[in-house]
Amino acid sequence: MDEHQITSLTELEALFDPPGEAAIKKEVDRIVPVYRQMIEASPFYLMATAGPGGLDCTPRGDPAGFVEVIDEKHLALPERKGNNRIDSLRNLIADPRVGLLFLVPGKSETLRVNGRARITTDPDLLERTAMHGKPPKCVIVVEVETVFFQCARAVLRAKLWDPETRELAAATPTPGEMLAGVPDSTIRAEAYDDGLDERQQRTLY
Repeated sequence: MDEHQITSLTELEALFDPPGEAAIKKEVDRIVPVYRQMIEASPFYLMATAGPGGLDCTPRGDPAGFVEVIDEKHLALPERKGNNRIDSLRNLIADPRVGLLFLVPGKSETLRVNGRARITTDPDLLERTAMHGKPPKCVIVVEVETVFFQCARAVLRAKLWDPETRELAAATPTPGEMLAGVPDSTIRAEAYDDGLDERQQRTLY
């Protein structure tokens, strides 16, 4: 047993100062115009879901503006072609709660949205969120419950947008090497990586 483990809210809150006024007032229950600007400028977000199999967090990306702000309480998120695991969608069927984190390249602040989601194949939404003439498989409509921006400290500490950090990628394995490196894999790294960039570009939509 860890004698230093925090097991109560009282112990936890004693570690931190009370949140400042800005940290409280920045949270709202709808998409106000300044937060809408962040969403519409974002080409990338992370989606967190929960289901019977546990938690999941997956990336979503497209040209900026691909997330449609239907109104101040609703977002439309197109579900593009992927690996067909549909982990997030499976979770949302069981538990509609969802957390979104929007990033804008070069901007250190991020935007957090929490709400409840439903999955739809509404023809109008599919048409409106099509890309290159190809509609998404379905659309996730999020009913917004809370929205607030996250301060820049995490991104600044990570130097996420610093050109120097791009060198870190060279020290990581290729997709083929990762697939070949998991237990019981029969995939050959070089064969998988050969032409991967072209295959991915060809199957984006």
